[in-house]
Amino acid sequence: MLDFPRWKIICVWLICLGGLYVALPNMFSEQTRSQYASVFRGPTMNLGLDLRGGSHLLLKVDFDVYKKEQLETLVDDVRKHLQEAKIGYRDLSLIGDEIKFSLTAKEDADKARDSLKDLYREVQMESAGDTGFSIRYRDDAIKNMQQKLLGQSIEIVRRRVDETGTREPIIQRQGDDRILLQVPGLDNPEHLKGLLGKTAKMAFHLMDETSPMPPESVKHAPPGEMLLKDKEGRHYLVKKKVELSGDMLVDSQPNFQNGQPVVGFRFNNQGGRRFAAITSENAGKPFAVVLDGEVITAPRINEPILGGSGIISGNFTVQSANDLSLLLRAGALPAPLVVVEERTVGPSLGQDSIDAGKASVVAAIAVVACVMLALYGLFGVFALAGLFINMILVVAVLSLFHATLTMPGIAGMVLTIGMAVDANVLIFERIREEARLGKTPFAAIDHGFSRAFNTIVDANVTMLFATLLMYMYGSGPVKGFAVTLSAGIVCSMFTAISLTRMMILIWLKRTRPKKLEL
Repeated sequence: MLDFPRWKIICVWLICLGGLYVALPNMFSEQTRSQYASVFRGPTMNLGLDLRGGSHLLLKVDFDVYKKEQLETLVDDVRKHLQEAKIGYRDLSLIGDEIKFSLTAKEDADKARDSLKDLYREVQMESAGDTGFSIRYRDDAIKNMQQKLLGQSIEIVRRRVDETGTREPIIQRQGDDRILLQVPGLDNPEHLKGLLGKTAKMAFHLMDETSPMPPESVKHAPPGEMLLKDKEGRHYLVKKKVELSGDMLVDSQPNFQNGQPVVGFRFNNQGGRRFAAITSENAGKPFAVVLDGEVITAPRINEPILGGSGIISGNFTVQSANDLSLLLRAGALPAPLVVVEERTVGPSLGQDSIDAGKASVVAAIAVVACVMLALYGLFGVFALAGLFINMILVVAVLSLFHATLTMPGIAGMVLTIGMAVDANVLIFERIREEARLGKTPFAAIDHGFSRAFNTIVDANVTMLFATLLMYMYGSGPVKGFAVTLSAGIVCSMFTAISLTRMMILIWLKRTRPKKLEL
């Protein structure tokens, strides 16, 4: 165990110096780092909401709205299947969570079941009398739908928040229908709430050719059409059929045309072909761009648009053009989001938390230093040097992984301080026992390290597995604690087994003491 070749010594020092270089930018303010960007090029730790301040939003996914949309789509599917099978029906309607209809002929019951069998994977169909039927989603289908909806909503929220340039947001699932969003450094969440409050479902519709913009006296749309408004309250008669949906968009960027802000968009190959066909077949006809049930613009198709891209013009400001392009790039939310809880953590409270965390770390190091120096003297100095390097390496590891440091993370650092010297205590006590048996300093130190090695590895690996489970199954604060503790465990094994042993070995070979003062 005392054989420590030169290449190992070089590797240990390179790791220590590399850790110091990576961790060093964390010691300076963001302003200083930007001023000396050529020096501080490495990544840094991100401070969590409780340290940096920011906004905390608890969002609820409105599953009822989504389920109603799916049921309305199902009504259209039932109508389509019955019409294709040439089955007479009446009173097809959505009542609550059930679709109900009656057949005009009793003998078509079996034929109706056969025509609707493709829907049986998600719905259950029940008879009501001789000719009546009811259809509703099965419980397991609703549960799967809800899980899928929440997953899609989390992904869209993540894209929208990332598009704003916000750094390291915390986005987590809460229960079956809620999303926890924490954005460090964001003091005013109103703009973000505005972006998240829009489903951003964009669609392209043809318009009523005879009266695309009816007067305000018109209150009801003809069959197959719908009456929509724009931001200024003007009415539009828009056909219900969606000619092209926004889910085929692959990019959207703000731009300027004739000095006015506009939004450029680009479709994928399938959408581009569909867009070219629509504009070719409907040249000269009015065309409406609808976002969340509101008409953004309603131009007339002057000529076919064959490039798969176009421009949305309207009364945009620079900010509204940026917001719309962001929403279109991120994608449409499958269901509306409702803010259930909102909190803003001020920077002053975050600074108080940082100061308290620093005080706890300093106090822990001071107590550990006094105990180690009192019990082990010079060997305690070696242990404290290893502890200092260990803390630097922990910060370096967290920086490399862009980890977010929170108050639970600081608690993990404090625990790491105790665990880091715990391995040294095992080694030093074993060395002390060997020295009491009359062995030479070289033999006592060699046996102390070799016999404590397995115990240290077993204890730390067991703890590492526990922290991994905490990270996999824990919530935000638990994960922050687990990340810091995992980094501390790995770094403490390195400093206790390699760094401290190297320092003791160098001291031993230079001084060659005849007796250990331990």
